[in-house]
Amino acid sequence: MPDTPGSDDELVAAARAGSAEAIEALLEKYQQRIFGFGLRMCGDAEEAREVLQDTLLAAARNVKDFRGGSSLSTWLYTIARSFCIKRHRRAKYSPTEELSLDALGADLPATGPAPDELASQQEVRRALAGVIESLAPDSREVLVLRDIEGLTAPEVAEITGISVDAVKSRLHRARASVRELLEARLGAEQLARRPDCPDVLTAFSKKLEGDLAPTLCADLERHVDACAACRGACESLKRALATCAHLVAQPVPEDIKQSVRQAVREALGATRTQSPPG
Repeated sequence: MPDTPGSDDELVAAARAGSAEAIEALLEKYQQRIFGFGLRMCGDAEEAREVLQDTLLAAARNVKDFRGGSSLSTWLYTIARSFCIKRHRRAKYSPTEELSLDALGADLPATGPAPDELASQQEVRRALAGVIESLAPDSREVLVLRDIEGLTAPEVAEITGISVDAVKSRLHRARASVRELLEARLGAEQLARRPDCPDVLTAFSKKLEGDLAPTLCADLERHVDACAACRGACESLKRALATCAHLVAQPVPEDIKQSVRQAVREALGATRTQSPPG
């Protein structure tokens, strides 16, 4: 097998030129991220496998049409999202069970944290898995893409087909919901906020997106410094988002890798067979 280039641009160029090896290398490079996205959006490993396979097959068949107007990851997530939506519609957005701790990658190193700290981390991640699963699909996808997959708001807007402002609006609400639901699941004690307290969670979320004016940011910081309840709310949101950022889906099982690889190779073989001689 000839050496295949390594960067996305090189792989895409070779794939568009007809290199089956480059297509396989490209898809293997992104299969973990697509599988994780499918797992979080569908809540089931078998559903995630089908989303992964459908996405990679579609990408393999259409890579010659990819013009680089967006990043490769954005293109792949857009394809994966379309297959997730089809499955959600068939299931009427009603998963039968919550995402498991293992599925969301809550496994932690065997060494490092003390046993009680390890148990606490596992509890938080297990609770967060349930909270993410309970979000409405449109809220879940922006949270997953922005706070777990680490895409920018414009990239999320491109994938979801809505404006950047709409992405951020959904994201602010989703973050506030995650914080509230996570605290409730963990039974954390919350201080009562005064009726005149501002919406610090939305303001804090806007600050994270760089959308809070300096004067408002200063006002927020002064209020949070003086209000224990709002300070606690912001701290709990910060912890929830930090946990989101470190969630890594389970590795793609080897049998799924093999079946997807075989399906892609068969599709590429069929495409070459059907193509007229050049």
